[in-house]
Amino acid sequence: MMKTGLAAALMFVPSFAGAAEIELASKIDRVTVYPDGAVVTRLGKASLLEGVSQIVLRGLPASVDPASIRVEAQGDGAFSIGAVDVRQVPGEARPALDQVLEGKIRALQGEKAKLTGEVSAIETKRATIENFGKIGPDKLGPDGKVLPVSDWPAVFDAIGTALVKVQGELLGLRNRISDLDAEIAALEKARPVAPRASQPKRDVTIAVEAKAPVAADIAVSYRVAGASWLPVYEARLTTGNASGGAEIAFTRRAELRQRSGEDWSEVAVELSTTRSAQGTRAPELNPLRIAFYEPPVVYEERARLQRQDSERAARPPALAIAPAPAAPDQAIGAAAPKPAEVQTASVSAGAYQASFKVPGRVTVPQDGSSKAVVLTQGKIKPELSARATPELEEKAYLEASFTHEDEAPLLAGEVHLHRDGAYIGKGRLGQVAPGDKVELGFGADDRLKVTRVPVRRRENDSGWLGQARTDQREFKTVVKSLHAQPVKLTVTERVPFSENSAITVELLSQSTPPTEKQVGDKRGVSAWSFELAPGAQKEIRLAYRIKYPGDREVIFDQPRR
Repeated sequence: MMKTGLAAALMFVPSFAGAAEIELASKIDRVTVYPDGAVVTRLGKASLLEGVSQIVLRGLPASVDPASIRVEAQGDGAFSIGAVDVRQVPGEARPALDQVLEGKIRALQGEKAKLTGEVSAIETKRATIENFGKIGPDKLGPDGKVLPVSDWPAVFDAIGTALVKVQGELLGLRNRISDLDAEIAALEKARPVAPRASQPKRDVTIAVEAKAPVAADIAVSYRVAGASWLPVYEARLTTGNASGGAEIAFTRRAELRQRSGEDWSEVAVELSTTRSAQGTRAPELNPLRIAFYEPPVVYEERARLQRQDSERAARPPALAIAPAPAAPDQAIGAAAPKPAEVQTASVSAGAYQASFKVPGRVTVPQDGSSKAVVLTQGKIKPELSARATPELEEKAYLEASFTHEDEAPLLAGEVHLHRDGAYIGKGRLGQVAPGDKVELGFGADDRLKVTRVPVRRRENDSGWLGQARTDQREFKTVVKSLHAQPVKLTVTERVPFSENSAITVELLSQSTPPTEKQVGDKRGVSAWSFELAPGAQKEIRLAYRIKYPGDREVIFDQPRR
């Protein structure tokens, strides 16, 4: 058996004009989905004739990238592949309407319009009768005189009979109109579906030449837009108790969506972390020139300062370690139920990318609906701790941290969080490389009581020009544990910092020394980490003094990161 593989982008052999055309009946066999596109591979069989012929693959989506088309072929005899041509063809025309059906609908609509006119006329007649009935007997006689009392019953009977007759006519007409509406609706439902004018398609023509008839297997792959996958994670934390430690059941899923223009039915799916539509090289830097600043005119400078002031004014100045739920009672001697196994993808990680082969075959419709598949699943032993930011909220929150040890990275995505069987909410996971630390929050802890109160604030106003002004502040934070076991906790606080030499900030001696003077790259943010014994409490004091010129005012601003 001979196998031939050629890239469409490298084929410069001219096509064979006038050669016999062979329709290639193909089916999508496998798809590699990227976060921003997909590569589709179709398989088909063709019976090649002796001599020159053209294999035609019709009706590919318009989003196919012609430069991405690749052709591979093999057969039971020798043959060669020449040029691969890609042509855009118009979409399918609308189907012809059913003239008989349309005629029936128009006739029924005409009859309905006629009956609607009759209803309007009878309603006018009824209104006239009702108005006549409102005229008193003193004006119904000849020349507007009083009608004799003996004639009143006859008038009343005549008005009542007329109204009854009109009401009956209206009821009959409206019932007939309702029947017509039902008939029209049924006929309209039976109309042939007339789709919108379809998008243009692409036909691929492959020139081949064989010395004898050959039964060939053809594989055509191409890249399409309108397809993507997103990672979605699930973290189920069991906090454990004295007899067992904490554990996270961590599941990585993928949500596939596609609007490529063709259905993927029972196809093999592979997911890749490579972004195929992004740039291939780092951006180029242009030269940067420095020069003396030339100030604008006064009114422009004033307008700029006003804009800055407006923007500045607009800026904004649970370690729940509970016992694990008890397992339900089982009958003595009864076999424990076995949970169903979840099929996961096989992972292939390289130096620059990772891919996941989804088990079995998957159907992904082209309507953009989501298709979820499980990629990986495993158990993780995390380290539990709590974190509190009492300046913003007097609560402590549970955090579970662990090292990502899989060979494939975790792409940024949503993570659904559960704690001891209860759904906590959704978080966000950033890009995580193998070996990086992962930190997840699992809600507030009601067994850690956090309070923060201002202890002292002292300001002195300058009495003389040029005298310095000071602002001294002191806060006390108390954390008390109501847990039955030791708890690790981190408290974060901040002290204003200055980038102006005329403004100084001094941390006072009564402050509790932090275990981390600066948290990451956050200037002025410190952290106190400690372990609380059962029933114990911890007090943290923070005191600082700000000094600045007496003829100036200061503001507290949160710089953008």
